[in-house]
Amino acid sequence: GDSVITVQLTEEDKVEDDVVFYLVFTGSTVQHCTSTRKINPGSLETISPGHDCCETVKVALCASREGHPVLVVAEDSFQFVQDEAYDAAQFLATCAGNQQALNFTRFLDRSRPPAANVDFLDEKVALAFRHLKLPAEWNVLGADQSLTENIPRETLMHFAVRLGLLRLTWFLLQQPGGRGALSIHNNEGATPVSLALERGYQKLHQLLTE
Repeated sequence: GDSVITVQLTEEDKVEDDVVFYLVFTGSTVQHCTSTRKINPGSLETISPGHDCCETVKVALCASREGHPVLVVAEDSFQFVQDEAYDAAQFLATCAGNQQALNFTRFLDRSRPPAANVDFLDEKVALAFRHLKLPAEWNVLGADQSLTENIPRETLMHFAVRLGLLRLTWFLLQQPGGRGALSIHNNEGATPVSLALERGYQKLHQLLTE
């Protein structure tokens, strides 16, 4: 999802300015409706929605005009494919509570990608996470809920904060165990909150303490 789609209109489809076009994506379990904007008399533009799985879906271009029924102008197919961000989100989701895997992810911190790359990574991975089919029992702290806050361990929240992933951190805060992760120390004695402060991530620190 989140890529630009351009729609070319035929001569027959070029109509008055008061006609509103939108796209309807129909998958096996989810349907999306996106608005479009006219970039010139013969072209429309929209942003593809995030989807819950990799599949080919049906897309309908619809036209709406006040006082008239909705008209299906054209139909086609659109393929949602699995990309690196989706793979990364799946990997991180399975890492919750897995200390060996979470410690492995710390190599990303040592490589310290440029700020622009971090922002891109944050945007894409957070988007992918929002469309993952997470199990109902999924928890930021992992499956073993018997562990207490006094046991030092790495969490997904530590990972997100360490890299400065603001959007991913916000997503994790909304999930079960997200708030609880804020008070957990890792083996170096750092909590996600102290990591944000130590690294000068002011927006992250504000998010975690508000």
